Amino acid sequence: MGKRSRQRKKEHQKNSKPGGRDSRDNAGWGAGYADIVKENKLFETYYKELGLVPDGEFDQFMESMREPLPATIRITGYKSHAKEILHCLKNKYFKEIQEVEIDGQKIEAPQPLSWYPDELAWHTNMSRKILRKSPLLEKFHQFLVSETESGNISRQEAVSMIPPLLMKIEPHHKILDMCAAPGSKTAQLIEMLHADMDIPFPEGFVIANDVDNKRCYLLVHQAKRLNSPCIMVVNHDASCIPRLQIDSPDGGKDTLFYDRILCDVPCSGDGTMRKNIDVWKKWTTSNSLHLHGLQIRIAVRGVEQLAVGGRMVYSTCSLNPIEDEAVIATLLEKSEGALELADTSAELPGLKWLPGVSKWKLMTKEGQWYNDWSEVPANRHTQIRPTMFPPTDAEKLAGMKLERCMRILPHHQNTGGFFVAVLVKKAPMPWNRRHPKMRKEQLSSSVAQPEASPVETPLPGLPLEDGEGGEMGVKEEAAEISPKEAEAGDLIKEAKVCGPPPNKKMKLHGFKEDPFVFLTADDPVFPPIESFYDLCPDFPKINVLTRTHEGKKRHLYIVSKELRNVMLNNSERMKVINTGVKVLSRNSDGEEFGCAFRLAQEGIYTLFPYIRSRIISISVEDIKVLLTQENPYLSKLEDAAHQQAKQIGMGSIVLRYQPDNSSSDGPQCPIELCGWRGKTSIRAFVPRNERFHYLRMLGVEVFRDKQGQGPGTRDGEEKVDGEEKVEVKVEVKMEVEEVVNDGEEGVETENGIKDGSIKDELKEVKIEATST
Repeated sequence: MGKRSRQRKKEHQKNSKPGGRDSRDNAGWGAGYADIVKENKLFETYYKELGLVPDGEFDQFMESMREPLPATIRITGYKSHAKEILHCLKNKYFKEIQEVEIDGQKIEAPQPLSWYPDELAWHTNMSRKILRKSPLLEKFHQFLVSETESGNISRQEAVSMIPPLLMKIEPHHKILDMCAAPGSKTAQLIEMLHADMDIPFPEGFVIANDVDNKRCYLLVHQAKRLNSPCIMVVNHDASCIPRLQIDSPDGGKDTLFYDRILCDVPCSGDGTMRKNIDVWKKWTTSNSLHLHGLQIRIAVRGVEQLAVGGRMVYSTCSLNPIEDEAVIATLLEKSEGALELADTSAELPGLKWLPGVSKWKLMTKEGQWYNDWSEVPANRHTQIRPTMFPPTDAEKLAGMKLERCMRILPHHQNTGGFFVAVLVKKAPMPWNRRHPKMRKEQLSSSVAQPEASPVETPLPGLPLEDGEGGEMGVKEEAAEISPKEAEAGDLIKEAKVCGPPPNKKMKLHGFKEDPFVFLTADDPVFPPIESFYDLCPDFPKINVLTRTHEGKKRHLYIVSKELRNVMLNNSERMKVINTGVKVLSRNSDGEEFGCAFRLAQEGIYTLFPYIRSRIISISVEDIKVLLTQENPYLSKLEDAAHQQAKQIGMGSIVLRYQPDNSSSDGPQCPIELCGWRGKTSIRAFVPRNERFHYLRMLGVEVFRDKQGQGPGTRDGEEKVDGEEKVEVKVEVKMEVEEVVNDGEEGVETENGIKDGSIKDELKEVKIEATST
């Protein structure tokens, strides 16, 4: 600590009032941020005057806003392990904590969210601080952390789960998430895309975008937990995200239009006051006024790229109509009937929400109110725009059906505040109809009669800005012009006819990514892999990519056919941060066994359907041996697996567990693990948290003690629900991870793979095996 820091600390301690920090720390597990007073008179005045909260509920609304947000978790629904995790939660962890009392506060048993399908989302009155700090909840907290890292559970705010549910996603949908970071909603979209686990490559894909380069890597971390070949993370300003091209079935080029778009725009965040305490002191009505224009531009860019018949969900974590209904009304008005609000009232039974409003007014931070645009003085016209007010035409306003918007208030179901609206595109946007794309066959008449070309005018009420792409006016995206039309564009330019501007070189910001290089079907890397693993003939070799042009290929990744189409046609238009799932990693010792690449656990569920050899069928007891011992001898396996292993040569293998439908014992879902067959031993190549996940599925509770603490069981605890608890101390192999610059979460070690002698990090864990 520096001299200045020490001096500031002394002055703070000297000037601090009695009962300051110490009293906060001792005030209970939910304490914290006590120095921030949860009061904002401007906020109360504004929302009381707007009348958004039903009569007689405003005090309850404000009281709820001051309470900490309950903890909420969501089980990854598309994975076949979801039922096993749910069973583990309901029958073990929830039972253990429901009678716990901490500092006089009784912990209520977690309850499922009534409106979330299949009981896959749960909430409890435990705050995040209680979960992190209470010794009584240490096992439950470790379970949540471990399963979250494995991608089986997501800790996500309840209202944040609503937009993806309203998108009605099918496996063939092309999806764009415009403002995706930190990625909890993106993870939901990926789950829904993989609803059918038997299909390794769904026809659809998710393109997740964020303007902040650093936050894109947080997005990568979230998305990679799900190990999907159908996700691509890009880095662009959502208000001018480029229009992409894809190959059409007839051999030409088509513009990519998305079937579903999630438009979760930046907002003032006054619905998040329960978890973001800083909002209490920073909130002012100016925040909404400053963000309104950006929100419209992002939403407009979204509906432009939406396919006719597609759905766009617009959402904010703000309750302010300036950011909510005003944006929706502007879109509906300018669309001239091309958009309409969908009726979602029956789509989430059990969710309590209020319909959108059709009347609101505007207040400045000084407390000045304006009912409509005519009252705004000229010196305020730069900060306050006409689109911030409700439409003045009563008939047009009624036709918008703004009551179909959904506003969630915190006190109704103990959640955060939220706004969501679902837009359906019925026809192309009007400015696109007014300025159709010129075809090559139209050139002669267009060049001969320049006066007949359409006059391009900006859309009224939506001034165009530098860098804004879209179908609006002269800022038409150059990406709409296919290579076949480039010559046509030159002729238009020579004839001085209005047309799209020339392509501009894309400006790249942030970290420079390694290239994405697709391999050809005849690449010399494939024959040894195909022979060693006996891959099916239909294995999509052209979908395999690597991250280097030169030198040895260290890792091989795979993407879906549709994402490959997007990447090959738009490498100059978009900045890709990460895509694909790793399926194979180079192993320096593997060449002498016939293949230089070993299988990677994160891609095994994608690659396994194509593998026809080097598969060992294992039992529940085999899994326990493989996951709790570092290098077990082959003889430690049960007879069936032992005999199979002896028939397979040294090298990378697949360890597969198939459930017995006639017995309820053991997991009721298939399990595939990557492993290595040595001379006399065998081992599983499974990351630590995923290893713990599989052990829990088998009824083995993994509990890692914090350094300096005692054993994993509480004093005097001998039985749990009539089951005897047996402690076994073992060493569990942990895979060494190294950070790489392509956004990967970690890379497994490659050196020393011979006879099971990898020099991995070893950590001691407590494993509590329950036996009846």
